[in-house]
Amino acid sequence: MLDHYWDGAVDRISPEAPVPVLRLTGERFAAGGAANVAVNLAALGASVTLLAPLGVDDAAVRLGGLMAQHGVAVACVAAEGYRTTRKIRFTSRRQQLLRADIEELPPPWLLTLLMEHFEALLPRHDMLVLSDYAKGALHECRPLVQRARERGLPVLVDPKGPNWQRYAGATVLKPNLSEFTRCCGGFASEQGMCAKAGQLRKRLQVDHLLVTRGEEGMSLFSPERVRHLPALVREVYDVSGAGDTVLATLAYRMLEGNSVEEAMGWAAAAAGVVVGKSGTASLSRAELEEAMHA
Repeated sequence: MLDHYWDGAVDRISPEAPVPVLRLTGERFAAGGAANVAVNLAALGASVTLLAPLGVDDAAVRLGGLMAQHGVAVACVAAEGYRTTRKIRFTSRRQQLLRADIEELPPPWLLTLLMEHFEALLPRHDMLVLSDYAKGALHECRPLVQRARERGLPVLVDPKGPNWQRYAGATVLKPNLSEFTRCCGGFASEQGMCAKAGQLRKRLQVDHLLVTRGEEGMSLFSPERVRHLPALVREVYDVSGAGDTVLATLAYRMLEGNSVEEAMGWAAAAAGVVVGKSGTASLSRAELEEAMHA
């Protein structure tokens, strides 16, 4: 998806209605959703191919330019009549006032084309990362997980929605706390959370479940043990895209040979950096190294 920002300042209230008047001073664009995960991976030094549905429109052109700028290969399927997902944010002095979303479900034939592209791309890659923003592209993604695991490739998933059975068999499932609660229900204690997490991991046959918990840090549920990592205390400016950075850093460090538990530490350090940046953001390998060893 494309993140589109209209920046400006509010100095008065409209005489037409009790709403603020935004005096525009500029606009900017950033990669959002799975594209932001790809940008984060590329910034860390990975070779990345982005596969996603796009429209034949200005948003797709801008996304293509951003991917080229960040060194991400694009294998997207463009379709006439389908609109590229776009989030438009109106900000006053860097504070968000309003967000407008342009989105629609991709038609079935477009998903078939995506699967054909996936089959062609898979043999040339070492890992599959699924960033699900519930926009329809991963509505039926179990065949993608199965094909990758059949080839012995790790599969990392950032899930959305109530039906996580489609991610069954993944290597790592990385929900945030609210997503985990929506899927598994509430819990009254850490022991209750551990029980629900263990049941979910076994039911979906995923190797690891990593729950990001905001200010409470992260919890990793693995077959051998449960590990909790406190949040790194930093000034929080904007949490947009922090989950994308966690997913990308986790994937990158696993590709570098780290265990999931080791990679979690790097991911926590990365999250601490990007929440101090404005809007969807990435970090460089040098920034990650500095944060990890601070």
